[in-house]
Amino acid sequence: MGDQAPQFSTEEQIRALIEQLSAYIETYHGGSVDFVAFDGNVVQVRLGGACLGCPLSPVTLKGWVEGTVRQFFPEVTVEAVEIAPGA
Repeated sequence: MGDQAPQFSTEEQIRALIEQLSAYIETYHGGSVDFVAFDGNVVQVRLGGACLGCPLSPVTLKGWVEGTVRQFFPEVTVEAVEIAPGA
């Protein structure tokens, strides 16, 4: 009794997954991906660092970020959002 694993919400799990992806992207590519919001169906992220202006950022978004998220949460899609400076 009492040996149950802690339960995490889908949002908490997705946030942690994106943090792990960002750590990899930062280490090996100089970019970053930040969790912005989750509405139950769509995860909004912001690409940063070397991803800004990179012609391959759509591949990073759809291939790495959304591809990895959908391996664990097949019903979830990912979209990039831009945050206004100073927001």
